[in-house]
Amino acid sequence: MKIKKILSAVLAAAMGISMLSACAGDAPQETTAETTAAATEATSDTAEETSDTTEETTAESLPTEKAEVNIAALKGPTALGMLKIMSDNENGEAANAYNFSLHGTADEITTGLVKGELDIAAVPANLASVLYNNTKGGVRVMAINTLGVLYVVESGETVSSIADLKGKTVYSTGKGTTPEYALNYILRQNEIDPEKDLTIEYKSESAEVAAMLAEENGAIAVLPQPYVTTVQKKNAAVRTALNLTEEWDKVSDDGAMVTGTVVVRTEFAEENPDAVAVFLDEYARSVEYVNANVEDAAALSEHFDIIPAAVATTAIPLCNIVYIDGDEMQTKLSGYLGVLYEQNAKSVGGTLPDDEFYFKR
Repeated sequence: MKIKKILSAVLAAAMGISMLSACAGDAPQETTAETTAAATEATSDTAEETSDTTEETTAESLPTEKAEVNIAALKGPTALGMLKIMSDNENGEAANAYNFSLHGTADEITTGLVKGELDIAAVPANLASVLYNNTKGGVRVMAINTLGVLYVVESGETVSSIADLKGKTVYSTGKGTTPEYALNYILRQNEIDPEKDLTIEYKSESAEVAAMLAEENGAIAVLPQPYVTTVQKKNAAVRTALNLTEEWDKVSDDGAMVTGTVVVRTEFAEENPDAVAVFLDEYARSVEYVNANVEDAAALSEHFDIIPAAVATTAIPLCNIVYIDGDEMQTKLSGYLGVLYEQNAKSVGGTLPDDEFYFKR
């Protein structure tokens, strides 16, 4: 009964979860945690007689099994940073034994985390907060894995600044979710009233927005990557006018536009600290690999059925894939969640999470 109550609360609160991380179809920080590679030696040919080497010999003589870790991600930008780990795992080269699953919506991931069937997950930033609040600290955030992926695009040449949106009609998805809150924040910080100074027409799907761009000369829209790339490949007249992540940074002293995070079940982290540390090290290296080897990463994206390679090759450099943990994570994410909270407390689970939300090693 307790799990059912928690699930009901989380799913209800998460109705407004950002769609940015799941729109696929349509220099990372260095880490300091040591891996457990030294413990993977199955046996030692001989044992030294001296006390200096007793501990080392004992460690080498004991077989060490890879820790089993169940990981989930939404199909879209938040999953792209994991591509190298997924590939290494498939080839038997990962440090842990990972069981990966990819999902089109957040509901399955939410259920898996609450039931303890999942250990780690890549989820939208505000869902991380919702989960923490509704599980009473049962899920914590370990890293930011994706910054903003929203862009203003147009089939014309009229927009070169936020001020140029005054008096215009802008099409967007995400009514009542984080795309609306992020856009409204940027507009208000530029002294533009989103309700009076322009018209924002919200559509239920990105496909509808794409259709408006194709049908209406001079149409303006807010779209996420990789959908921007998909639209531009079909319609050469559509250009990227503004990067809303950059526009956010211009007007915000605290926080950043954050799309995706990596969370862990608190119980799993407490019981398996070495496995978590190893994962975070592998994840940081995976993000670095994806950003430095775009074509190879795009091929992996298609292989794992996340984003087609033709789209991913262009989209990956524009998806702001990062690995940010520790104090910087807390500064950026807390500022972002604060903006959402001011507009709709339910979007972050009713209250801003406390310091325990931020898992630091």
